[in-house]
Amino acid sequence: MKKSIKVLLLALLMTVIMTGCTQADRVSNNLSQEADSFNITRKLTAFNQRTGEVVFVAVGNFSLQKEGDGDLAIVGEDDGGYYKHFVYLSSEIGYTCEQLRVKQVSKYKFTINYNPKYLFPVDFDYID
Repeated sequence: MKKSIKVLLLALLMTVIMTGCTQADRVSNNLSQEADSFNITRKLTAFNQRTGEVVFVAVGNFSLQKEGDGDLAIVGEDDGGYYKHFVYLSSEIGYTCEQLRVKQVSKYKFTINYNPKYLFPVDFDYID
């Protein structure tokens, strides 16, 4: 009896997970993960929406993150080092971000990455 309930709950869970995602959702998620891992080259252009002037251009392998009140954080990798820039987004400053090259990602699979530190938590105390 318990086994059949577990199987039924597992089947229900898998049905909910599988029907909630379209191919576009999975591809979009996989592309976002690749960009967050600095594997996709992008071009970000920040511009003044009133005057049309370009304020900031960034090209490289970077991730975009919204920070605080209107800040856009650009976190990137360059020659083994990392950088972080901020663009303040206001009613006058907007941005567009383009992916410059095609990246092959799976439309069928998704990946869950675990931090090994949390799988096997071990604390060491130094004893004199």
